[in-house]
Amino acid sequence: MRSWRHERRCVTQDRHPPTCQSRLARRRGRPRQAPRGTGTQGRTGRCGRWLAASGIVPDLTLCSTAARTRETWKLVVHELPQRPRTVYEERLYEASLGELIAVVNEVPDDVVDLMLVGHNPGMHAMADALAGEAEEDARNRLDHIGFPTSAAAVVSFTGSWKSVELGTGRLEAHWAPHD
Repeated sequence: MRSWRHERRCVTQDRHPPTCQSRLARRRGRPRQAPRGTGTQGRTGRCGRWLAASGIVPDLTLCSTAARTRETWKLVVHELPQRPRTVYEERLYEASLGELIAVVNEVPDDVVDLMLVGHNPGMHAMADALAGEAEEDARNRLDHIGFPTSAAAVVSFTGSWKSVELGTGRLEAHWAPHD
């Protein structure tokens, strides 16, 4: 018999893929002439504000060691009401779905809200594959909008992080930069 604990949430956020140009095969940086807040920095800041407004402040953030994901995390965390413990994790770079789940399975049980800052296609695949159930709007958004730069998904689980596997979560929310 499985022993259930309080609900846990995993937030995945995508930045740039492990390519030289960007996470969706093109660089989405802010043009020099663009007003502050209109490019990638602005989208990332809005994601941080959305997380904070949604009451999502992770206990632990696992962030890829790639320079772009580190920059993304610095912009997001600036918008949160408190800074969570952050671990820069090499295994998130170019990680497969199985590798991402293995990283989540290692998270200590005292962590309730976990955030992963990583790369596509892994982050999108993870949000999609873990969600056995979903809020209808969140599923529609993930299916139709996908996981563009600075997108985020919130997937909830019951039980230990060790028990997280395909289809065991519920997709609660999906946010994309053009929201």
